[in-house]
Amino acid sequence: MSTNRLPDHEQRILDEIERALSRDRRLVRRLSSTRRRRGPDPARVAAYAPRTWTVVLLLAVAVALLTAGAATAEPGVIWAFAAVWPLALFAALRLWCGRRSRSV
Repeated sequence: MSTNRLPDHEQRILDEIERALSRDRRLVRRLSSTRRRRGPDPARVAAYAPRTWTVVLLLAVAVALLTAGAATAEPGVIWAFAAVWPLALFAALRLWCGRRSRSV
């Protein structure tokens, strides 16, 4: 396939098709709504590389919430621990795996 510009009559046909498609409001709305992503981007989550202090802080908060939840049995503290703990584990695992792959 050549990289040259289209002949004039083909370019006019293509421009006419593009104009007709851009006038279709329903199509434009559907195309613009497909660009929005719902939820986290898996590629960005997989590429997450936390800093050491972030992991230390998350683990410290998780341990503090665990001890406070065990001592008081408050549902809010237990739910806060349940929200922070998986994040702390994920960050620690990503940090550990990142350091391990760099040392190999």
